[in-house]
Parts: sequence; C-alpha cells; structure tokens
Amino acid sequence: MSSPTEIRVLSVDDHAVLREGLAMVIRSQPDMLLAAQASNGREAILWVREHKPDVTLMDLRLPDMSGIDATISIRAEFPEARIIILTTFSDEAEIQRAFKAGARAYVLKSMPPKYLLEVIRQVHAGIKDILPDTVPRPGTSEKR
Repeated sequence: MSSPTEIRVLSVDDHAVLREGLAMVIRSQPDMLLAAQASNGREAILWVREHKPDVTLMDLRLPDMSGIDATISIRAEFPEARIIILTTFSDEAEIQRAFKAGARAYVLKSMPPKYLLEVIRQVHAGIKDILPDTVPRPGTSEKR
C-alpha cells in the first residue's frame, strides 16, 4: 500500500529491459511507487483506469498506437492526467505534437536517471512544458 506522499508512477514502454530499468530506478526512491507497467498503448489506457497513477511515463513509439495517441485517449477520459513522454526522438514536430496532446514533459531516454526522477517530481507538483534542456539539476537552479 502506498503512503499519501508517494508518487504513483505508470511506466509505458514496449521494451521490457527499459521497463525493468525504470522500475528499479523508481523503486529506489522513497517518495515513489511503481503503480503498474504497460507494454503498449491499449494497456496504458486500461492501467490508467485501474491504477489512477499520479504520473505516467509514456514511450513515443508503441506497437499498437503512438504514445501521443495514447496520451490523447487518456487525457480525454482523465483531463488532469500527468503524462511525461519518454523517448529517443528529439524532433521539434514530435515535441509540439506531444504538448498539444497534453503531455506535461518531453524527456529523452538518454537523460541520466536523477534528472528523470526530478522531472517526475516536477510534473507531479504541477509544472508543465518541461523539455530536456530546461530541466534544473536536482538541488540547484542551474539548467542542463
């Protein structure tokens, strides 16, 4: 059972190794709980309904639908859903599409885990429109 202060995270990625790595990183944090994992967009939508995560980490490319389409579907049903796109793609058009779909942050998978954890905390706190080059380093106001 989670405590009221834990951030419940849903991880959505079609690569099992990445999901497991994210699970290890999230579970290492005393203020976070891995609520569920999904390997495709349809599972993500179902797990959001069932687990009501505080923050969802959404891969951009999924086998059944794009992460952007999954984000649109989730936000249509849960307008306050906090979704972070986690991807290898840094194309400006994809970033704009993600934010238009309602994503709160767009993060590259190459980002060190400590920065991803900071983004999860920021998004949980209500901060929006976070890009990789605008994420403050933990404990400072210095930008990446």
